Amino acid sequence: MSARFEELDWRPTELGAISLRRRRDPSTGADVYEVKLDDDFLMTSLFTEGEVALARLGLAAAPEGELDVVVGGLGLGYTAEAALRDPRVRSLLVVEALGEVIEWHERELVPVGARLVGDARCRLVHGDFFAFAEDAEGFDPETPRRRFHAILLDIDHSPQHVLRPSNAALYEPAGLRRLARHLHPGGVFALWSDDPPEEGFLSTLGEVFPGVRAHTVTFDNPLHSGTSANTVYVGRTPV
Repeated sequence: MSARFEELDWRPTELGAISLRRRRDPSTGADVYEVKLDDDFLMTSLFTEGEVALARLGLAAAPEGELDVVVGGLGLGYTAEAALRDPRVRSLLVVEALGEVIEWHERELVPVGARLVGDARCRLVHGDFFAFAEDAEGFDPETPRRRFHAILLDIDHSPQHVLRPSNAALYEPAGLRRLARHLHPGGVFALWSDDPPEEGFLSTLGEVFPGVRAHTVTFDNPLHSGTSANTVYVGRTPV
């Protein structure tokens, strides 16, 4: 195996074969971490601006005071790590469907794993975010019906491009209303999307979260020798 490339882990899962790879970027000499699901690239540490912006923009819209936060989707951990940088966050619950991904962080195979596992405010929960959102018992198995000040979601590619067909129900008005039950009044729902802002989905969000906004996050993409963009949708429940 080349010293410039290493497969750190490969596992069969219910979603397909997931792998964690580390490679050396020849232009910078930095280590780049990548996650693949079968032949589909899910994420890379080469650019994390969208994941960080999800936490920054979502928490900027949150109510004043200490915050209890849920992150849906652990991945390489950059949304969760960015949330922990906000001193108002007193607790962070990260819901991840794949136990293998949680293990990467516990074994410190990924860059921010030690930071997340070592922060007493942060708890990694193995579970289905979408099932938790549907269930009146909510996201915290240890505290049923617990409410939060912010829910930050980064799992699907976009509301129109989901990893599993069953996920699509969350992005309809009924699904969003069920999710909103788990927020305090004035609580924030923020969603990462790899697609440009979509007017139809903005309208759907606005039925449940008044004053919703779509933020375009642009960043340099060395893979394409240009720029790329993500979208972060942010809305709040009525006070």
